Amino acid sequence: MKQLTINPSMTADLPDVFEGRHFIDGKWRDGRETFERVSPSHGVVVSRSAKGGVAETEAAIEAARRAFDSGVWSRASGKDRATILLKVAELIEADVDRIALQETLESGKPITQARGEVSGAADLWRYAASLARSTHGDSHNTLGDDMLGVVLKEPIGVVSIITPWNFPFWILSQKLPFALAAGCTVVVKPSEVTPSSTVMMGELLEQAGLPAGVCNIVLGFGDPVGSLMSTHDAVDMVTFTGSTAVGKAITKASAGTLKKVALELGGKNAQVIFPDANLDDAADAVVFGAYFNVGQCCNSSSRLIVHADIAQDFIARVVALSRDVVFGDPLNPDTQVGAIVTPEHNSKIDGDVRDAVAAGAKIELGGGYLDVPGLGRQFYQPTVVSGVTPDMEIAGHEVFGPVLSILEFNTLDEAVTLTNGTSYGLSAGVWSENVHTCLAFARRAEAGTVWTNTWMDGFPELAFGGVKQSGQGREIGRYGFDEFLEIKSVVMRVGRTRPSWVRSRVA
Repeated sequence: MKQLTINPSMTADLPDVFEGRHFIDGKWRDGRETFERVSPSHGVVVSRSAKGGVAETEAAIEAARRAFDSGVWSRASGKDRATILLKVAELIEADVDRIALQETLESGKPITQARGEVSGAADLWRYAASLARSTHGDSHNTLGDDMLGVVLKEPIGVVSIITPWNFPFWILSQKLPFALAAGCTVVVKPSEVTPSSTVMMGELLEQAGLPAGVCNIVLGFGDPVGSLMSTHDAVDMVTFTGSTAVGKAITKASAGTLKKVALELGGKNAQVIFPDANLDDAADAVVFGAYFNVGQCCNSSSRLIVHADIAQDFIARVVALSRDVVFGDPLNPDTQVGAIVTPEHNSKIDGDVRDAVAAGAKIELGGGYLDVPGLGRQFYQPTVVSGVTPDMEIAGHEVFGPVLSILEFNTLDEAVTLTNGTSYGLSAGVWSENVHTCLAFARRAEAGTVWTNTWMDGFPELAFGGVKQSGQGREIGRYGFDEFLEIKSVVMRVGRTRPSWVRSRVA
């Protein structure tokens, strides 16, 4: 039997420990306490960050509020905002290697992938800059000769941005430039697991000339930093990416102030394979979707729904391709899949697989920890689980690891039912050479994004987000930009044509 392809450790000298500080009102601040991040791949401390509390969070929110109310950014021209956003894009591209290396050390993702994400994020900043200059409201001149109505789009205010550990720089760039393009001021809290690339973003914003207080960064934990960012009266909106459970908690916590909440949460995304599909292309996309970012991706295609007539053949293709995916040291440029973020999460993944087997599923490949020479067991094998039925927990539960669950179908109706049969609705995919099949599926799938004959292609112009318990609101694209805007109607009377309401008494 062919063995898995594993890259052993090639690490020689790691960089010095990165020292992360808060960025509040245009100044860098140390913390009274610090916390450390140990690399999941290499087992050494790679960052030491200031630990924020109530005082730092309140200072950051107050700075963002002052900056917004002053108009230094909220009333700046679209041209001025765009100029700084474009400068940030240039600075990102000039600093890709430094940012990507630190993100790889903290997250465990492959260095090649990290470089692609960091460099690709620059395009999000450029697109957001275009929106800063092109956004506009509406006018209504059909209300009568003496009336004119204007609908304005204005920045919503102070925005709390809370980002996850799996794509820290990329997801920050799905939120921050769009909020800034709209004229908002922000407070950012990165995950305590991967804080450093956000600090590096703060350095780039400072270099680009962003006014003090417009973007503030507080490092720390959900309690108290994230909690206060979600409940503070001076915050007008919270945008969060992460687990559905935490998203629900933020929604509940923010209800007391009725602030706007935008959420991008979990997913149990399906790729549906019909018999007339190009099976080679589909199998490659399924393997990519299952193992990209070690499956620690809300958009992971962790469910394969395959037609019964081709199921055995297609499973064999997926298993064979899975063996060729290169797992190993994230610092090796040839590595495609790196480490699991924490030992605790690795144990959770293994427990989910074991529970599936106990429920009657069959392991076609993997199903255990992966020992990478020189790096240990902070990895998990590519795992393919067949014989999954809709009643099994693994059919609807987000494993968040390199684990593919396989279900079978016979008709389009059954495929749609299986696809929609979870509490999630982030994305879905369909593979068929028949355009009618693809369109019928796309129309009926309960998902924020549906891919046909591809997987995880994305563009700054296209909105991203989910339905059901995968979230609310949208990110990127013009629809994502609109999340940071409030609508104001201005009604103007032309001339002194308003009739008096109070009637004067006649003497």
